[in-house]
Amino acid sequence: MSALASGPSAPVGATAAEPSLTPIFVRLKLSLMRNALRQSGGRTAAFVASLVVVLLIAAFMVLGFLLLRGHEAAGAVAVLTVGVFGLGWAVMPLFLPSGDETLDPSRLVMLPLRPQPLVRALLVASLVGIGPLFTLCLAVGAVAAVAHGTAATVFAVLAVPLVLLVCVALSRAIATANVRLLTSRKGRDMALLSGLVIALGIQAVNFGAQALGRAKDLSVLDTVASAVGWLPPASAVAAVRSAADGDLVLAVARLLPAVAALVALLWWWRRSLVRLMVEPDGSTIGAAPETVKDPAAGRGLLARLLPGGRTGAVMERCFRYIWRDPKTKAAWVSALAVGALVPLFNAFQESGSVFWACFASGMLGVQMFNQFGQDSSAFWMVAQTIASPADAYAELRDRAYVMIAITVPFTVVVAVATALVTGGWTQLPEVFGLAFALLGAMLALGVVASVNYPYGIPQDSRRNVAPGQGGMAVAAIFGGMFGGPLLCAPLIGLLVWLRVSDHHGLLWLLLPLGVTYGALLLWGALRLMSGRMVRRLPEILAAVGRS
Repeated sequence: MSALASGPSAPVGATAAEPSLTPIFVRLKLSLMRNALRQSGGRTAAFVASLVVVLLIAAFMVLGFLLLRGHEAAGAVAVLTVGVFGLGWAVMPLFLPSGDETLDPSRLVMLPLRPQPLVRALLVASLVGIGPLFTLCLAVGAVAAVAHGTAATVFAVLAVPLVLLVCVALSRAIATANVRLLTSRKGRDMALLSGLVIALGIQAVNFGAQALGRAKDLSVLDTVASAVGWLPPASAVAAVRSAADGDLVLAVARLLPAVAALVALLWWWRRSLVRLMVEPDGSTIGAAPETVKDPAAGRGLLARLLPGGRTGAVMERCFRYIWRDPKTKAAWVSALAVGALVPLFNAFQESGSVFWACFASGMLGVQMFNQFGQDSSAFWMVAQTIASPADAYAELRDRAYVMIAITVPFTVVVAVATALVTGGWTQLPEVFGLAFALLGAMLALGVVASVNYPYGIPQDSRRNVAPGQGGMAVAAIFGGMFGGPLLCAPLIGLLVWLRVSDHHGLLWLLLPLGVTYGALLLWGALRLMSGRMVRRLPEILAAVGRS
């Protein structure tokens, strides 16, 4: 059992000081990063490109903060920006494929490490990476925008590392506390709840920013910043702002929440590490014996509704993955929530349009990408049933049927609800045409991406992408975001021409044209990729089996 259980006391008879873990973990982090980049030129290119983009964005943000220096809105903008970014550090590493596999604490369970040195070493090693570098640039720019005078400069020197440490400690503490979440029996319900919370939170931030942008004066911005300025890590920047205004007592009062938050997060992180490394999880506890049931009694309503043969088996398997697999369920819940919230929230705006319903079909169409990743290492069983292009065609087609069965009624409901809010009932035929064409385009792109760029989804960690495959996941997502609308350009052009040329009586034709166009795109992708899938089965198996 790990030495974490024994606490910080030194072993009996120890005569030499124990070596520091911090430089060891930093060198380990750098070595793992270097070795990962050496594995392929594409991975190196993706890392360099990501680094360049992040540095450019950071440079523009720092320049923007410097240009705001002296402006009356500088303090509010700096505080709110750091506050939103701190929120991102809290939630995004759990659900986006950017987690740090090299610092997964579950890999250290068998090592005789003490909690306090381990937390310190992990914290310092966590500062190595693109995310912490961007956060450091953001913190420097934010305090530079509000620091005026000697006192403010002193507080700024304290605030910059405090912002960085709070963000990193917050991310690591939450990640460590939830490292077993998705593998526990409660994981699916928590994944469902987390997806809804994140979807609602993102939309709340989005429309809050829009409301602030429509404000006629800066009083609303200052009011929100005053409240956020008491929440870490934004409180550290607010302390610099207060020091610049000459109110040192208020500056100290605002700095204290950030310090207290850092201490509390480190304590929580340490406590979570102890639990993770010395307490058993569900995999070490024997399951209660179950009564063997008649297989025929297991056919529920879903199995009876689906067609027979291979099509029904494939569709039932995919539906069960959506319902039972925590990560697949979280992805679907997030897509459903965002796909409904964005059109409806925008419909309540003065500029709302029923065409926002197309966002729902596009959002759910993204779920077609990386179809084989959800199978994980079990995909080898599926591969045994694929011996010809006809088998591959049927497998891909039946998976697309699942997407269609969920997305089409969902899009109809969202479109009708959006039309109810906006009053755009007459535009529903053209909206349905564009939405179904977009769905067909997204499914076609998903087929191509699933066959050519598959990636694994680890089942025993908090990551959503296997190590070294994050670039393919990001490329697939952004390819769908831009490729889907691009494929629908002919229908969009037709819609614009009919409206500009005052042929409103022909707009209903977009519905059958959109359905036909989307079906043709999907059919073409299935035909093109069925043979390629048979040839690439070994590569797909190797890619999705990495977990």
